Amino acid sequence: MHNTDLYYNYLETPIGELEICSNKNELISVLFSKTQQHELNKKEISENKILTETKKQITAYFKKQITIFDLSLKLNGTEFQNKVWNELKKIPFAKTINYLTLAKNLGDAKCIRAAASANGKNPISIIIPCHRVIGTDNKLVGYSGDLWRKKWLLEHESNQSKLF
Repeated sequence: MHNTDLYYNYLETPIGELEICSNKNELISVLFSKTQQHELNKKEISENKILTETKKQITAYFKKQITIFDLSLKLNGTEFQNKVWNELKKIPFAKTINYLTLAKNLGDAKCIRAAASANGKNPISIIIPCHRVIGTDNKLVGYSGDLWRKKWLLEHESNQSKLF
């Protein structure tokens, strides 16, 4: 295989199957296989060290054994999207911020809609914690993996049964 080849594998989780994609050395995406908006076509299953380690860490996250991921990521987005995704990685485990705070952290409160859009295009679910961003009115809004999963993830992290 060449360095540009992509590897795919799947992991069943308490909130649905994840499709995990990597190149030889970096994680490229972690997406829910099926949401209300889409269903991914299954790819040929392959394996490499990154996929194995990603599955191991995601499984440990769901078992409440880890709170921080340590994986090499390949962010394939615009300069602004990459800036947003890197900002999301700074949100501590079991904490939330709102979209306005995210925009302010990026240096411009006026970029709130663009920040929200980039947040929704995050290709590395759970590991880049876009689920930790909530509405400016502190309500649970927007999640490309379906809102019920966002609620589940936040409750999983908070150890509380009802946050929203």
